[in-house]
Amino acid sequence: MLKLCGFAASNYFNKVKIALLEKDVPFEEELVWTSQADDMLARSPLGKVPFLSTEHGNLSESSIINEYIEDVYPSTPLLPADKWQRAKVRELTNLLDMHLELQARRLYAGAFFGGSVSDETKAQVGKELDKGVRALARLAAWGPFVAGDKLTLADCSAYVHLPLISAATKWAYGADMLAGVEQVKPYMAMMKARPTIQKVDADRKANLAQMAERIKT
Repeated sequence: MLKLCGFAASNYFNKVKIALLEKDVPFEEELVWTSQADDMLARSPLGKVPFLSTEHGNLSESSIINEYIEDVYPSTPLLPADKWQRAKVRELTNLLDMHLELQARRLYAGAFFGGSVSDETKAQVGKELDKGVRALARLAAWGPFVAGDKLTLADCSAYVHLPLISAATKWAYGADMLAGVEQVKPYMAMMKARPTIQKVDADRKANLAQMAERIKT
């Protein structure tokens, strides 16, 4: 059986978890924190989570993991059959991961962990996020899912990233940079009604409490 390794407060862990749950793939979870210890690096080359333990070995990077799951478990597909539409879903997923979440991540130290972020960094991030948000408005279909009328791998990224981007930009700039994309709020409400998402959210909240205790000690 597949084993998803990482921690449930991680948006990238949940990106994979949503795919597994939506595809109804049997899997187990193993709580693993990021580390540069040798035993961790033997399982995940950069010491990052999530990684997926399979009968063939371990696989890291959330997008690669989701593509592998899609290939091995083709029933309940999360990519369209049409090659062009598949590419468009991948394009949108990459935008969400690399040009929105990865940029917003530079604000997380201040937004979520009580640290500081320089004004220079805030300005740089704001400029990149402005481009990313405008690109999202152009690319996303919201039909009602982010890439069209069916849930896809792009939704696995969108659901876990968009709230973090909203919260981080509110902290940094006093305003949610996603507020101008009016479809985001009803989209998130629709997604929250799904049983798979409700499970992911419940597990995330429980793990956040566990993380808080871990930080204290």
